[in-house]
Amino acid sequence: MKILVVDDDEFTAQALSSFLEVQNYVVEMTHDGEAAWDLVQAFDYDLILLDVILPKLDGIALCQRLRKYGYQMPVLLLTGKNSGHEKAVGLDAGADDYLVKPCDPEELVARVRALLRRSNATSMPVLEWGNLRLDPRSCEVTYDGKIIHFTPKEYAMLELFMRNPRRVFSCSAILDRVWSFDSTPGEEAVRTQIKGLRQKLKAVGVVDAIETVYGIGYRLKISDTKKRKKTAKKSAKNDLSEISKQTQQQTLAALAGVWRQFQGRVEQQIDTLLQATAAIEENKIDRDLLAQAHREAHTLGGSLGTFGLSEASGLARKIESLLDPENLKSQQLSLQPKAIKQLNLLTIALRQEVNNYNNTEISISSPTSTSSISSDEKPFLLIIEKDRQLISELFIEADVRGIRAEVATNLQTALKKIYNQIPHLILFDPSVAGTIEKGLEFLNEISVFKQPIPIIVFTSEDSLNYRVEVARKGSKVFLHKPLPANEVLEVVDRALRQNDQTSEAVILAVDDDPQTLAMLQSLLQPWGLKIVTLSEPQRFWETLEETEPDLLILDIKMPHVNGIELCQVVRNDARWGGLPILFLTAYKDIDSVNQVFNVGADDFVSKPIIGPELVARIINRLERIKLVRTLAETDPVTKLANRHKSSQEIEKFLHLSQRCRQPLCFTILDLQNFKHINNTFGYAIGDSVLREVGQTLRKSFNQEDVVARWGGGEFIICMYGVDRDRARKEIGKILESLNQQEFFAPDGNKLKVNACVGLALYPEDGTELQKLYVSAVRDLSNAKLARGSHV
Repeated sequence: MKILVVDDDEFTAQALSSFLEVQNYVVEMTHDGEAAWDLVQAFDYDLILLDVILPKLDGIALCQRLRKYGYQMPVLLLTGKNSGHEKAVGLDAGADDYLVKPCDPEELVARVRALLRRSNATSMPVLEWGNLRLDPRSCEVTYDGKIIHFTPKEYAMLELFMRNPRRVFSCSAILDRVWSFDSTPGEEAVRTQIKGLRQKLKAVGVVDAIETVYGIGYRLKISDTKKRKKTAKKSAKNDLSEISKQTQQQTLAALAGVWRQFQGRVEQQIDTLLQATAAIEENKIDRDLLAQAHREAHTLGGSLGTFGLSEASGLARKIESLLDPENLKSQQLSLQPKAIKQLNLLTIALRQEVNNYNNTEISISSPTSTSSISSDEKPFLLIIEKDRQLISELFIEADVRGIRAEVATNLQTALKKIYNQIPHLILFDPSVAGTIEKGLEFLNEISVFKQPIPIIVFTSEDSLNYRVEVARKGSKVFLHKPLPANEVLEVVDRALRQNDQTSEAVILAVDDDPQTLAMLQSLLQPWGLKIVTLSEPQRFWETLEETEPDLLILDIKMPHVNGIELCQVVRNDARWGGLPILFLTAYKDIDSVNQVFNVGADDFVSKPIIGPELVARIINRLERIKLVRTLAETDPVTKLANRHKSSQEIEKFLHLSQRCRQPLCFTILDLQNFKHINNTFGYAIGDSVLREVGQTLRKSFNQEDVVARWGGGEFIICMYGVDRDRARKEIGKILESLNQQEFFAPDGNKLKVNACVGLALYPEDGTELQKLYVSAVRDLSNAKLARGSHV
């Protein structure tokens, strides 16, 4: 279930989210009322946790607006005021419950569960699939009485399938239900979670529970109790109960809070030790500094052990012994060279231990991370920076956005971290290197990694020459200091998402040279691209149909069929005519180049292959393709799918209906007087009506249903596995919802919008899309003659 937390205090919002995520809820956050309103219109939420005092639009006004526009999800108001009047105002505005801050986690979760039960009485009972049981109240899954432990994402996906046992969910539908909007990964993440879910179910004897529906998505397989009982002897290996896990998480969270509170103090103590060590090396130490350093070492020796840093505690004890004033008195506040070297090594080691703990603590004990979500699921950001205040702010922002951040304050530590685990992105201030030249050298060193790492340079340097040099070294983005941490992380988030989008792409490479194909694999796979290689051109067409690539790489000269001929075949096909084609060939003469572009190639790269050039051309082409496709598949006014995109989706469902012998309902919803509205009041008013209707349709149907605008005031709804009676009930609800909406003319008067619907059912009214459309138009005409439904 998905919950929206609205609170302008980011720390409070994050704390509330952590409490709820532990209970396996999908949580999204925003910090002002207007942003919350936008999110509610775009996404479906099961509950809203709403602060009263908010910027732009306060909680009371937002609650009133939600109820005015027909949103029925429960609203739990939060405020620092405990007066009866405040509670009355909130409840009168449409809130379902009221909680005074600071919130007790147990009470908060209990109230949320109560509201969810109250809002949908059918949503909370135990879900069963054979001997598999899922209890939404305790978030516990058992098979034959034995508990199975899942990650929150795996649990959410299983609950989704068990609540909708006959529905097929596409990857995009699962992403919308299981991930929050600001941390949505690519579809590969869905496949990874499905794999983990299947493995854990199989480990306890639940075999083939999740079924793959080719070309569509996933669903829960029809239960076969007898078959599963035969394999039910295996048991889960995990022996931790839900209670012990929650206790452990709460302890970690509390410990993390204390560490954050005193983290700055620990840093100051270590700085004192470093100053004392440097002074001893230069023979310039004074008694006051020595006494202070000795006290700090003694304090650290005791406090660090409390947090489990036993090794760091031991180092501090040794430093304390070396800095003992009694030991130094006889040596006139100096140490032997060997002791000085030992002291220096100890202080450096202590600093490193604390830095490592800072990184680990921020990454694993934050509210999001204390749940059973693996940190490996999050994108890894390496911050190379030495400004501690900025680092702290960046860490907080990264954590809020679901990004795992680690820090390096020098290049040696940075390289060590990079070699240990390749980050998804690096945020780099070149001043950490000491000089501009060393910073550029580091960029150059990173650029030659086999797996390219996107780099954002964040610096106070801003000359054109410096920007050019940074760009030459492979920087992805250049940011000029100072910038707020939230703006920096916005750029980081965008860059990470861009990488995710690129990684979804499939490339088909056709070349009779196995060495070239192997080289393409090694060059492009590190970017997360899926490479399909083909050395037999005569098998081209069947491979093209099977893989459905996003980009095609061809050689010119090949046996049986050459690349020029393959390019012509692709360009002549109605379905594949727009596929981007890149030629990779040893021919460099002007006639070959002209011939390649004359047959419709998009790009040309000469052999021998220059890796960075080829990668850059392919990545840039894929990014442009994705943008063009998004624009080409979406209606710009309503943000619904357009006719072309929705027709493709409906065709898939028709094939599925035929194969599985399931009904498919095709519906036309037509705004009868839409043309009159445009002509009388102007296109701006007409567009506002379309947007409102589009939002209503998005909220009213499941993600797996096809909802589209086909032009003018004509909308299409296609529902798989739904018969005529159920479809009429669903559409009736839509008409009621539209009836509650208010449209206004420029003069402020209410505007009347008439809607009418026509239904057609597969296979009764047709087995092809065109026949279903004609049948639905006929039903629509009959409805109009009978005056239809007026909205």
